[in-house]
Amino acid sequence: MRLWLTIRPIAGKFMYAVLETGSKQYRVAAGDTLEIERLAVEAGKPFTFDRVLMVNSDGKVAVGTPTVSGASVLADVVAHKRGEHKLTFKMKRRKGYHKTIGHRQELTVVKIKEIKA
Repeated sequence: MRLWLTIRPIAGKFMYAVLETGSKQYRVAAGDTLEIERLAVEAGKPFTFDRVLMVNSDGKVAVGTPTVSGASVLADVVAHKRGEHKLTFKMKRRKGYHKTIGHRQELTVVKIKEIKA
């Protein structure tokens, strides 16, 4: 038996959606936890994602142009945190120029409650 047949999830047997937030796209299902760019919502409060690009409900796929009308994803904001510290080092040889720049992305952890289509 081929490997891709055994590890591939059963297509169309559960509901999932593709949503866009922070100029990134995420494939989510109910119960998923993901880290996204910082939202202006307090921890513990619900948040609704209205920009849903695609919904798969029991094998029936609805693709939006650009969004699916009437579809939304309901999530709870779990926590706010900061991502890993990334360093950038700039140097110009023979000029004595050295510069270190750091960046930490502000993140929000959300747990998907349900998908409304």
